[in-house]
Amino acid sequence: MPSPDSLALDPISDVLVNPGYLAGPGDSRSIFNTLDIAPSWTKAIAFGTDTYYTSPCQRVRVANAVESFYGGWTISYAEDPLGVPDWITTFDRNTPHEIVAAFTKTLVDGLHNNFADYLSGGRHYTGISPASLTARHRWEPVQGSRPFRTVSPDGHAAYQMRVGWLHEYDELLTPEKSTWRMSAGSDPVYTPSWQAFFSQYTPQHLIAASTAAFTDPTPVPRALDHVPDRHRSLVSVTPVDTTRPDPRAAAALARSTQAQAIHAPPPLAPPTLLAMHAGSRRQR
Repeated sequence: MPSPDSLALDPISDVLVNPGYLAGPGDSRSIFNTLDIAPSWTKAIAFGTDTYYTSPCQRVRVANAVESFYGGWTISYAEDPLGVPDWITTFDRNTPHEIVAAFTKTLVDGLHNNFADYLSGGRHYTGISPASLTARHRWEPVQGSRPFRTVSPDGHAAYQMRVGWLHEYDELLTPEKSTWRMSAGSDPVYTPSWQAFFSQYTPQHLIAASTAAFTDPTPVPRALDHVPDRHRSLVSVTPVDTTRPDPRAAAALARSTQAQAIHAPPPLAPPTLLAMHAGSRRQR
């Protein structure tokens, strides 16, 4: 339920919003900062608005094409830099930036050795799946749903898996056909406020990083007028207490330590979900 005092706040007040998946996209500077300082990555600006990054190995492309259909961020990986991508992830323009930042930071941190540190036996390997993270936060599977999905306790966020055979090129060309999808809104399944898509071979640890941010119950910082109007009745808004340590810094710290957030032993997840997250066929 919304906080009773939220209507009395100045529209530009800094507030903490819970749940974060309904807080709106927020400030994307953390995403740009991660990519801007990534060693040897290149950056190009096109049309005055669109930003493109390329990894030093030329295998990863990151695009923030503002005026494209989805806006937001698209990330692709191709073992052969001139070939068809192995996987593509798309975050639309309304996706909360914490979810995108968790993905891009983990991507940048692990790419130098082709994610070896995050695979079985690596120093950052946890074995945690997105399904176990949703289970930990008591998201409920929807029995008989196709695609299979789990839904947050408040019913306003969903994580789904497409079942059945699908040609891999179809999901590379059409994000809506992707194997995995995150979404949130008053009706997250049929009329979501935002969506994120992950094709079948997107590495599990990258999806898990975004899922940790997606399911994290920690309130996120926003300016009050940046919270979508359609979500005002669905969120809890708390004024920032300026007498305490900077909540933006505290929230950023919580978001930047996703590995710590997912180290605790998870509940058992449906074996179907665990089996599907096999990682990239060329990165096993």
